[in-house]
Amino acid sequence: MDSPLCDPAMLTRTYQDFRVVNAVVSGWWRIYRRSIRPALSTTTDMTLLDIGSGGGDVSRSLARWAARDGLRLSVTGIDPDARAHVFATSQPKIVGLSFRRALSSDLVAEGERFDFVVSNHVLHHLSVAELKGLLVDSEALAGRRVLHADLERSKVAYLGFGAATWPFFRHSYIRPDGLTSIQRSYTVQELRAAVPAGWTVSPGKPSRLVLSWDAPGA
Repeated sequence: MDSPLCDPAMLTRTYQDFRVVNAVVSGWWRIYRRSIRPALSTTTDMTLLDIGSGGGDVSRSLARWAARDGLRLSVTGIDPDARAHVFATSQPKIVGLSFRRALSSDLVAEGERFDFVVSNHVLHHLSVAELKGLLVDSEALAGRRVLHADLERSKVAYLGFGAATWPFFRHSYIRPDGLTSIQRSYTVQELRAAVPAGWTVSPGKPSRLVLSWDAPGA
């Protein structure tokens, strides 16, 4: 689905299907509950940046959960892909949620700051140099905490995802893209070896990992 030549209709269905897949396997409700919600307030405005937000389903979930809990959180999703931006901005509006077509480095250059910086399934798309750049940008952008969630590569994850999705998603890129993403992902040990001091890699289920960083004094 990263290819500029991919079928537009299948790409749209893929963005639509991500809402289902991420709700089942991404674990963002647990991450929100444990690592974001405790710092939010009913009276103080806070901000969150979702890097590589794609079709925007994770950004939308975080904005909805905070609003449901009566907490003040503005969410900004960014993605450089014009197709992702068009899809994300075509969905029903949510108060406090916005999308931009941009890179994290663009926001660093603008001097932007957010309380939280997050991403979902971005790390495995990056080269070593791009990963280091993302982490530098994340530290510059985050006033409190960074949470980069991704798949963890394993045979169990590959076979399980392949079997679970076999009867479904025949008209989107979910299954082939997901299998390729698992193959390209890090193990916990590999990611720990690749990131600088101060960053923590935590395993999760099913076959997940979270790369986190807390701003000094946050």
